[in-house]
Amino acid sequence: MYLSSLDLIIISIYCISIISIATYVSRKPTGLERSAEDYFLAGRSLPWWAIGASLIAANISAEQIIGMSGQGFVVGMAIAVWELTAAIALIVMAKFFLPLFLEKKIYTMPQFLRERFDNRVSLVLSFFWLIVYIFINLTSVLWLGSMAINSLTGIDPVYGLIALALFSLAYSLSGGLKAVALTDIIQVILLIFGGLAVSYIALNLISENQGIFKGLSIVYQEMPEKFDMILSKDNPSYSNLPGIWILIGAGVWIGHFAYWGFNQYITQRALGAKSLHEAQKGIMFAAYLKLLMPLVIVLPGICAAILFPLLEKSDQAYPSMMTLLPSGLLGLTFAALIAAIVSSLASMTNSISTIFTMDVYKTFTKDIPSQTKLVKIGRTAVITSLIIAVIAAKPLLGSFESVFQYIQEFTGLFTPGILIIFLVALFWKKATTLSVLITAIASVAMSLTFKYFFPDLAYIHRMGLVFFASGLACYVTALAQGYEDQLKAINLNDISFKTSKIFNLNASIVCILLILIYATFG
Repeated sequence: MYLSSLDLIIISIYCISIISIATYVSRKPTGLERSAEDYFLAGRSLPWWAIGASLIAANISAEQIIGMSGQGFVVGMAIAVWELTAAIALIVMAKFFLPLFLEKKIYTMPQFLRERFDNRVSLVLSFFWLIVYIFINLTSVLWLGSMAINSLTGIDPVYGLIALALFSLAYSLSGGLKAVALTDIIQVILLIFGGLAVSYIALNLISENQGIFKGLSIVYQEMPEKFDMILSKDNPSYSNLPGIWILIGAGVWIGHFAYWGFNQYITQRALGAKSLHEAQKGIMFAAYLKLLMPLVIVLPGICAAILFPLLEKSDQAYPSMMTLLPSGLLGLTFAALIAAIVSSLASMTNSISTIFTMDVYKTFTKDIPSQTKLVKIGRTAVITSLIIAVIAAKPLLGSFESVFQYIQEFTGLFTPGILIIFLVALFWKKATTLSVLITAIASVAMSLTFKYFFPDLAYIHRMGLVFFASGLACYVTALAQGYEDQLKAINLNDISFKTSKIFNLNASIVCILLILIYATFG
């Protein structure tokens, strides 16, 4: 066991503090009933800093810290494309998607589809997301988190799974989104501090205490290929990150816009904002934090390739790096890892409960449920989803070399269709219920066909091909149905997409920084 008594004390203080703060911020006056809006959307009262921090905390979890650091060990900085370019997707979401969602005052993404199309579309997407969140997202976060705990403490992974699930429930079950979002600023500070601490210690060790810049120079001299932002065709990882196409191809942007624009456990933070302006400020804050993530997540994996070159699995890179930290600092960094895990677990389970309660339960129940009943159903869904994920985690993910790559591959089967469905729902008045249902079926069928018959085709290229083919299927179906404006279509003339001068200035700065990064290291 690598943790000292000091480390255990620090971790205990962190756990007790988070539970206490979450309990405090989510308290309700005596006798006042907690409404569904309060539980699922924090009463639509979230400030910008909570939104930005919560977006990052929900996104960065074990599959990013452990999985992406593992890819840094194998591939290098090129894997950071998923972090860096996400900043652009966040800006697009804030400017073009969010105004429409907040105008509708929706709880969930399926609810938006129900209002634009009908219950069939809503239920198809509801069940899809419930399956993905439970069997892909929750299981991956729990499994990788438990493996990290096992590597540092020797605790059996099964007990680690249970401990993480219980901790997540302890601070989020009662207060819902408000408890999660208002504590995520602490989680993000710990997350960034922990990752930077690992990078600092590693680089200093590599340079034999001559400083981090000397260490960085040594890493670059010994493994210059790890700093290639755009891979050449002779790179073994080219099929997953195919050179310049990772930037200009459709695949990566399909993944980004589907994830950051229409993923419930991401957009739910913005839906709980005080106002559109407040939400946009929070999203811009998250965009800046995204530019910092390669140093927090990927760089430790690259350093591990020098310090621990013989690892059996790439996903062991980050936990191995943590063993280098001194007593006390290891406890803080371990707390940061736990923070990333439980904040994502809490975010996902809150979104699962929101979708199940508002889109599935309310659709099938014959009664008009009270606010108390809705909150009770939501809490039951949280507990049930975690129990299922704990049971399924090891059988599903125990044999994978890289869980991060598994997640990217699996979600890539569905994201083209999801993106088309939402884009036409938002911006194309002629989209019909049948056209989007055909799109959903075509997307999955074509993705599986390409994967089976063309296994060597890079999955981001596959996503691009499926996106355009599914889009064509959507258009042809609408054309066959009469090609007429639909009664439930959104009138874009009623929506203002104008953003503030400070938002536009920051968007320009983010774009310039990205250009400089790729121009320097590409």
